[in-house]
Amino acid sequence: MLPSSNYLQKTLSAIALLSFAAVGAALLSQHLLGMLPCAWCILQRLIFVLIGVVAMLGALIGARVIKRFALVLVLLMSLIGMAAAWHQWTVAAQSFSCDQTIADRLIVGSGLDASMPWLFGIYATCMDAAVSILGLEFAVWSLLLYGIFAVASLLALRASKRASKFSS
Repeated sequence: MLPSSNYLQKTLSAIALLSFAAVGAALLSQHLLGMLPCAWCILQRLIFVLIGVVAMLGALIGARVIKRFALVLVLLMSLIGMAAAWHQWTVAAQSFSCDQTIADRLIVGSGLDASMPWLFGIYATCMDAAVSILGLEFAVWSLLLYGIFAVASLLALRASKRASKFSS
């Protein structure tokens, strides 16, 4: 059975749901558990929001070409997210300050930290934000989730390409 547009919609919907759930978990850990985010945490949060919005729009818009385009964007943003999470885990978490890093400049330069501090406010240093949950740092959890999004996007794009070959 070849994947339908419904398969793409389900993949995009699952990615959107998981992406928004990741942001929700980060907000709960920040506002209820006092785990304050650093600039790299906030950059990853922004990437999850963008992935969620793109995936949601892709799932809601009926055209298969839009769904495929949304999957390509999700794949690209997931790879960027993986790079950010990897950098936070291997470099930034060992640094006392994230000040003036690319993450800090992007978030502060965009004005998101000032306009929505409850969501995008930077409140900790990179070293202070290196917190583990179930034995893995937050950055590793992000890295794994971005990896899942990348693989899911690739599989859906591949299945969609195969389906379009058979339908032509």
